[in-house]
Amino acid sequence: MDDSSIVQLYWNRSENAVSETDKKYGRYLKKISFNILNDPSDSAEAVNDTYLRVWNSIPPHRPQILRGYLAKITRELSIDLFRRKNASKRRITEYSLSLEELNECVSGNDTPESAVELSLLTGTIESYLRTLSERDRNVFLMRYFFLDPLSDIAASCGMTQSAVKSLLFRLRSGLKTHLKKEGFLL
Repeated sequence: MDDSSIVQLYWNRSENAVSETDKKYGRYLKKISFNILNDPSDSAEAVNDTYLRVWNSIPPHRPQILRGYLAKITRELSIDLFRRKNASKRRITEYSLSLEELNECVSGNDTPESAVELSLLTGTIESYLRTLSERDRNVFLMRYFFLDPLSDIAASCGMTQSAVKSLLFRLRSGLKTHLKKEGFLL
């Protein structure tokens, strides 16, 4: 079933909407969630919560790219669950590893940032990503948005893990330089 038909099922409040979403995107969403949580039962919980949030948000929203809409919600819910469950302990997951890698570019200060600063930072990162080749942009997003393991990125892009590590290092260095050039203090 195509995405527009699935969205229409949500608009019609059809109970088949969730099952069709799960059929088409269930494995994809569980992978995103597992990369963050590293726990199958927590991942299943986050994906189920995704379906509930999508059910409650369509309508009024009508996402143009259902896959991205679902990924964003799954990612947000998984990160929230990760933070709740790991507030007092440190677990190694793709989420925590990718945050460590980016820490040198964008600090994770505990002080609250204003919405304006966050918006400017987001825009600056987006402008940096637009300067990259499609392959480099995809590798960056696979690692730092979808939180894919290096081995999955290497297989997907036809690269060795070593080449992916090197590329990610160069991309982080480029991002750091770009942020400094745009006036962000690191």
